[in-house]
Amino acid sequence: MFPLQILLAYIVLYLLPSNTKSEFISYNLCENNTAYARGSTFETNLKILFTSLIQNTSKTGFFNDTLGNIPDRVYGSSLCRGDISASNCTNCITTASQNLPQLCPYDRGAIVWYEVCMLRYSNKYFFSDLDVDGYRVDNPQNWSDPYQFEQAVVEMMSAISRAAVQSGKMFSTGMVNLTVSDSIYGLVQCTRDLTGDQCLECLNTSMQILEEYCYGNVLGLYQAHSCMLRYETDKFFNSDPFLIVSAPVRINFPPVKISPPPQATAAPEEPSKGKGKKTVPIALGIGIPFVLSSALAIILLICLQRRKSRNRLEEKNIQELKGRKSLLFEFSTLQEATEHFSDLNKLGEGGFGPVYKGKLLDGQEIAVKRLSKGSDQGLSELMNEVQFLAELQHKNLVRLFGVCMEKEEMLLVYEYIRNKSLDTLIFDDESRRKLNWEERLKIIKGISRGLLYLHQDSAIRIVHRDLKAGNILLDENLNPKISDFGLARLLGGDHTQSKTSKVVGTYGYMAPEYAIHGTVSTKVDVFSFGVLILEIITGRSNSSFSGTSAGNLLNYTWEHWTNGTATELIDPSLGDETWLNDEAVRCINIALLCVQMTPNERPNIFSVNLMLTRKRMQVPPPSSPAFVFGDSGIDDRDFEISDNSTSRSSVKYSNNEVTCTEPYPR
Repeated sequence: MFPLQILLAYIVLYLLPSNTKSEFISYNLCENNTAYARGSTFETNLKILFTSLIQNTSKTGFFNDTLGNIPDRVYGSSLCRGDISASNCTNCITTASQNLPQLCPYDRGAIVWYEVCMLRYSNKYFFSDLDVDGYRVDNPQNWSDPYQFEQAVVEMMSAISRAAVQSGKMFSTGMVNLTVSDSIYGLVQCTRDLTGDQCLECLNTSMQILEEYCYGNVLGLYQAHSCMLRYETDKFFNSDPFLIVSAPVRINFPPVKISPPPQATAAPEEPSKGKGKKTVPIALGIGIPFVLSSALAIILLICLQRRKSRNRLEEKNIQELKGRKSLLFEFSTLQEATEHFSDLNKLGEGGFGPVYKGKLLDGQEIAVKRLSKGSDQGLSELMNEVQFLAELQHKNLVRLFGVCMEKEEMLLVYEYIRNKSLDTLIFDDESRRKLNWEERLKIIKGISRGLLYLHQDSAIRIVHRDLKAGNILLDENLNPKISDFGLARLLGGDHTQSKTSKVVGTYGYMAPEYAIHGTVSTKVDVFSFGVLILEIITGRSNSSFSGTSAGNLLNYTWEHWTNGTATELIDPSLGDETWLNDEAVRCINIALLCVQMTPNERPNIFSVNLMLTRKRMQVPPPSSPAFVFGDSGIDDRDFEISDNSTSRSSVKYSNNEVTCTEPYPR
């Protein structure tokens, strides 16, 4: 039987025709592992594996297989583009299996990409592992309005990425109209051994690479080990687009205007005391106690009803939480991990309660947040945190491992983040000097990506409502992770905003429309992010300006901006190099756009992310920022979210021609 398998492998590999469009090799990578010998068991296993991939991939478009025993075991994976026929899929995989041993002779690991298929093998297990190593192709021909083009591309690719994950096939296509006669077409695909979150992360990373190097280009392609992403202005896939995406409305930022701080209004004069004063009837003195006692009785009755309702809701929440077995930790396990919640393991304390470092029996380091019995937060905040973090997975969000509810104890278990929170670094004179500009910019961009995931790319749309330096944790590589979702708010369906009667958060970071009117939208987080950018650049907290003539960091920044001395805002410990000043001033400009008075004057986080990652993209000039609630007065006016329309012009260009191919290891 075994010799027959070998014979079949040779027949399939060397005798079958490969008359397919995909004979053109896009790119290949060799792992450069230890070479296998000609005629060895590994080579035999590899040829039989290739036969299996050829025979099985066309059935579903994706196939993983393993053959042999260690040390000659070989793992293989093949993927065909979701819009091609079964026969074209077989032809492409056949061509790949013939060419790959010649491209990477005797290598124990290699991958080759064609236009419509991918083939990979290795002596190391790689199934279900996210791998964004790959290569990119672009076209130097730019659209006449790169910003408009890039907005449309990212909007479309984000939409079809979510559609690919939701479909379960990890494949989707789309189209967005730029003008009456011009469109952009897009395609995304992931290997089907990834989770939905892994697929989104792979596609988002690929898009960020294209955004950085192919800004405004009429063609972009990135093929990674785990996914592929492509867009261009000519239709390149065979089927009709799965999604027709509406072109995003471009934000028209208002022109520069310098608004003076609101002047304090004079207190009303007291009425003059004299002969004109009227006498209060005696009956009023009898009526007031009666009215007050009735009002107090009604208020007491309402409070009792609300407490009963809240208790019923909390009991329901407890039962729901206990039903999520995979998230539950035993109290004894956490007690042992934290050495009985020793003060030596205490990392800090917040509104929820103390946080302890711990280590599980398997060596996993954890952070345990323990609800204080006198906490000004409570079960509803704990449930909020569990609800959101259990559903959200992103490298720039803190990871929740589980929860414990035993013996009247309520605890949350997170990944342990070694560098603690951002405020402990940037607001400390010694620690701040250790953060160079590249690291600070990395932190800013990472927070932006985390917010983009919350506002747009996750399955549920979340407004954090308490974004501040203390809620940004930094891992050992200074990657930022947004934490503390106790106050987060869900925006359901297509709603862009909601109202709340309970305004919670941190003064100095609150957007005016939220602080005054309780209006919740994603622009609330954008405002907080603007304040955070300024704190990272200046190394000073917003609250440090209390009692000064400026009153707050926003006014201080605006004074320097209008005086042409923005470089004086930059933390002196960063140095005074021209390139650094240029990048920092650009970030200050973006931050000022984020802290505009009304929501419609602020960019959304998608636009902010583009401005942060596109050095060639023009950043609009800012208007005067809002005056921070609690420090300066705020003009109490109505706020609403609206998008400004923009006209689009047609553009003509030559046919696409691929001119750049570049490997891009990550």
